[in-house]
Amino acid sequence: MTGGTEPPREVSMDVIQRELTAFARRARAAAARVHPELPLVSYTLLAHIEEQRGCRATDLAAHYLLDKSTVSRQLAGLEKLGFVERRPAPDDHRVHVLHPTEAGTTVLASARTNRRAAYQKRLKDWSAEDLDRFAAYLLRYNAAGQNAVPDGPPDGPSRPPH
Repeated sequence: MTGGTEPPREVSMDVIQRELTAFARRARAAAARVHPELPLVSYTLLAHIEEQRGCRATDLAAHYLLDKSTVSRQLAGLEKLGFVERRPAPDDHRVHVLHPTEAGTTVLASARTNRRAAYQKRLKDWSAEDLDRFAAYLLRYNAAGQNAVPDGPPDGPSRPPH
């Protein structure tokens, strides 16, 4: 654009990109504080496994648009920490389903408590209307990205968490 002035939409897009990057970095740092050996990607996968009451590694890769090798590496770390275990699928014993262990469930509960407290502190001055609007925007943003192709390394800093 001539004159050095960007259109308002482009300025807004720049702010959104910058702020989502900052959000992703803070989320990674927060995950590291909850458990130093549990990076954000691993935390996210563990939470998904718990929410789904078990799932396959291929389900995780598809849901988060991650390479299977990335998922495999993260799951190996979760298994080593004792947070995830593999069980044969009831309908096909050749397939393994991932489940959180008691230790995995405990670390997730602790993390959720800490995260909720941090969000409550950060958002304490927001009105209920602002919170509802923000939640709706986040849902809309994430729904639009569910079928997107990742634009950076699957577990790198350029990709905000889902």
